[in-house]
Amino acid sequence: HGSPNKEIIPTYGLGNDRHDYGKGFYLTESPALASEWSVCNPIEKNGWVHKFMLDTSELNILDFQKYDILSWLAELMKHRDADTGRRYKVLAPKFIEKYQIASEGYDVIKGWRANASYFYIAKCFVRDEVDLEILPDLLKLGDLGIQYCLKTERAFQCLEEDYSALREIEYSRVNPQYTQRDKTAREAMYDLINSEKNKIENVFSKLL
Repeated sequence: HGSPNKEIIPTYGLGNDRHDYGKGFYLTESPALASEWSVCNPIEKNGWVHKFMLDTSELNILDFQKYDILSWLAELMKHRDADTGRRYKVLAPKFIEKYQIASEGYDVIKGWRANASYFYIAKCFVRDEVDLEILPDLLKLGDLGIQYCLKTERAFQCLEEDYSALREIEYSRVNPQYTQRDKTAREAMYDLINSEKNKIENVFSKLL
């Protein structure tokens, strides 16, 4: 878990409902991504990577990698607006109703992290500028990384921190890596969206 805080106490019921999968505690299996996420905010200070062990043997996990990518987008749209226009506000609820997976009852949600480059994809998609056929390739280019969101009290009870593995992350060294990852992803996405592979036929508004 990457955080700007040296001391954290994962607590059931806390978190921001506007995050990718709503309230919860977020983890990644990637130390590199955790490092970047710990210093991705505009506050120029060092971050911290906390190592946790999560016993998933008795947990019910919703893994969006096993479902259609539209289901993942619908889940994100429940919590984060991909656009600010009226057209999106009218169509998004219909899209969510059609493609969402009922996530209630799951202890953990597993799926991609919606970073800054994701919103570039999402805005193009909801504006009918991206064909569904290239959407998976765009997300791969985004190198979003997989994250786990703990949703239930039972999940929090299965979480334990390894305090000996706490690492301080140097902002001046790692933040540029985060910025470069996003820049590289956006450039590759732009090229694909503007290529002949993007047929712009099977688009957002036609999926409703």
